[in-house]
Amino acid sequence: MDKGFLKAGHAPTLLAAFLYFDVSFMVWVLLGPLGISIARDLHLDAGQKGLLVATPVLAGAAFRVVAGAFVDRFGPRRVAIGAQILVMAGLALTWLLAPHSYAAMFGVALVLGVAGASFAIALPLASAWYPPRYQGTALGIAGAGNSGTALASLFAPGLAVLFGWLNVLGLATLPLAGVLIAFLFLAREPASRPAGAGFASWLPVLRSPDCWALMFFYGVTFGGFVGLASFLTIYFNDQYHLAPTVAGACTALVVFVGSFVRPLGGALADRIGGARALTVLYALAGLVFALIGVGLPSLWLAFPAFFLGMVVLGLGNGAVFQLVPTRFPRQVGILTGLVGMSGGVGGFYLAASLGAARQATRSYGPGFLAFALMAFVALGWVLVCRRRWAPAETTPQTAGQTPAAV
Repeated sequence: MDKGFLKAGHAPTLLAAFLYFDVSFMVWVLLGPLGISIARDLHLDAGQKGLLVATPVLAGAAFRVVAGAFVDRFGPRRVAIGAQILVMAGLALTWLLAPHSYAAMFGVALVLGVAGASFAIALPLASAWYPPRYQGTALGIAGAGNSGTALASLFAPGLAVLFGWLNVLGLATLPLAGVLIAFLFLAREPASRPAGAGFASWLPVLRSPDCWALMFFYGVTFGGFVGLASFLTIYFNDQYHLAPTVAGACTALVVFVGSFVRPLGGALADRIGGARALTVLYALAGLVFALIGVGLPSLWLAFPAFFLGMVVLGLGNGAVFQLVPTRFPRQVGILTGLVGMSGGVGGFYLAASLGAARQATRSYGPGFLAFALMAFVALGWVLVCRRRWAPAETTPQTAGQTPAAV
């Protein structure tokens, strides 16, 4: 690591941002790893399971917009503390009231969506402390908190077997409380931060076709990542009859690799251009998920396919955000919010569509085939964009300053 980076900014705040992001993402997707136990107790069908585990993802996408507005007004440290307390209170109340109906679980899903909004809080907190030359490094460290999704898959199914899924929701308040205490001591409100221009400033950006292109691109890459992180434990259990703990471990492994290759995707895009990298990655994603959709008869074939698929999606996440400052150098903050929100919407679609496909056809295949088609549509869109972006793409304008948002 650059020695200058160690002297710049405020390392304790950066650590606090990472910890807050990590534990929040762990909680955000918690219903997915617990879905097997919840579905058994509440007698849910495949469509209901898919919709339930997808709802926190969609709620997180919506709350990111609200959280971003609050950060502009009150500062990221204060908003992080308030959001953490709200999530802890919601989980504690859920544990005390013990909801045992399908409808009541959507209240829990909305609470978990608040944790998913941590993207719009942790990254501005880290960013505001570092000069432009170190933005990529600082945001990469903070953004590595998306690995929290793997922690949920790794530990939640086993804890649910030992203590019951409702008690796992209660136990989740413990790491949240621990991180909150550390956050109070480590994090400092930035001395100065960019003033928010308000939602009116989004309108000119939304008129740009490039904005919608980037939103769709991220809806496929991060939507695929978080949708699979939420749903794969259920899928492995249902499709290959794995025990919940084994299904969770398999999910955790593919999610970990998807998380940690993200910086490599940004580096690849810096080297060859974001659109050129996405051309290759979307083609691979389309082929991999089409193969999964056609049907793989054994876990020994399916697991490598999902592993490769997650690698491709993780690389794609980094490549998409390499394009954000290249295409919109003066509206990076606005684009980060819009593109990040679209990623959550994509995750909701994938998880919900897999459950709906299973319910309607008794197979997950149509859901994966539809996602493969989305990847091929993204490939076509990238090829169209490359004709217009070619001059700018050959010389990335903000190398080393790529937002590592999730």
